[in-house]
Amino acid sequence: MALKNAAEKVWGFFGLKDEYEDSLEKEIKQNNDDEIFSMNKQNNTMESQNLNGKVVNLHTGNSLARMTIIKPVAYEEVLGICDDLKNRKIVIVNATILEPKVAQRTVDFLCGASYALDAEFQEVEKSIYILAPSNVEVTNELKKEIQTKSSLFSWAK
Repeated sequence: MALKNAAEKVWGFFGLKDEYEDSLEKEIKQNNDDEIFSMNKQNNTMESQNLNGKVVNLHTGNSLARMTIIKPVAYEEVLGICDDLKNRKIVIVNATILEPKVAQRTVDFLCGASYALDAEFQEVEKSIYILAPSNVEVTNELKKEIQTKSSLFSWAK
């Protein structure tokens, strides 16, 4: 700290203190201005372009949402469903033709996988489920509407 004060006094004595601070501020501003960010909409990537010619791609995600509809016939198909979910695809699983025990194992596995992948798992109808990655929000307006109406008319039950 004392060395810094001594250096400032020396710079001030020679009248260079203001010039030193100005040149430092200009250098910082120039470094910030050297970097240009542009959005490449065609590839949906953000590019950080340095004036030296270096380009770094920062992937921002796929603009198109992909959806897979699967009607599994065996338990072994759950790994493929989980792979689709890992690849950020929305998956709809129709488990109506599975035997009840196999369907329960399938649902348990997919529910655990969706938790591990921070995905959303919801039942749409009996034996039909939707699995959505963390970047997709699933809302069930019909279910909310039924719940609010049933609470309004709870005396009519």
